[in-house]
Amino acid sequence: MTNSLAITSDALHDLGDSLSLGMAWGLEQYSEKGATRQFTYGYRRLSLLAALINTIVLIAGSLIILSYAIPRVINPEQTNATGILLFAIVGIGVNGYAALRVSKGRSMNEKVITWHLLEDVFGWAAVFVVSVVLLFLEWPILNPLLAITFTVFILFNIYKHFKETLKIFFQAVPEDLLTRKINLELEKIEAIADIHHEHCWSLDGEHHVYTAHLLLKQHMDTKEQVELKALIAQKLAPFSLSHTTIELELPEENCRDAMDSNPEPDHS
Repeated sequence: MTNSLAITSDALHDLGDSLSLGMAWGLEQYSEKGATRQFTYGYRRLSLLAALINTIVLIAGSLIILSYAIPRVINPEQTNATGILLFAIVGIGVNGYAALRVSKGRSMNEKVITWHLLEDVFGWAAVFVVSVVLLFLEWPILNPLLAITFTVFILFNIYKHFKETLKIFFQAVPEDLLTRKINLELEKIEAIADIHHEHCWSLDGEHHVYTAHLLLKQHMDTKEQVELKALIAQKLAPFSLSHTTIELELPEENCRDAMDSNPEPDHS
């Protein structure tokens, strides 16, 4: 209808978004189910899977757009500026409303969805500006240039989300220096001699898990251990951890997980 590559690229993007966002919504709802005997942490990681798939769809769609846009720069074609303007207005309205609704989410899946929608808003806004220019000037090369600029912008911004999603997917520490910050708080407790066999990962980018063995400096009776556990819970509270498992070890006790107690430092 418009012979506009910018419109075509946004349409392709919106089609991919519609399919992937529908899947993301379904998995996000399913991820709210509670834990079972088979899935003891529940289904939170389904949300993460949706984020990963959506990111891959976004990257693939961007590469397809570039494959069409680059040749059109060499051989630009005339477009229907009025038609482009009307499509842009509808695109801004629909995607803007959707982005506003989803932006309140906190999970990695919802963050990626928000970027899907925001990038479409930016894209349609740029198309709107170009359509106004084309109403007065015959510069058909603006369409493919806009498509390329928009696509490169998408790839640049989605990269960090893709990297973060992969980190969480492979159970890396969800936030930089998180374990170090936790250590600094636990080391303030006089009764603790050492922290080892420490693990921290995230279920979906929002719900974090932390486990550790704490070696005691001396023996404690039951009452003292209860008081110590309450103090540990107080120290961990600011980190908003969804699951914590803390094991107290006596001074002469051998750690049953000693082979994995001291992971090698990460120099990457």
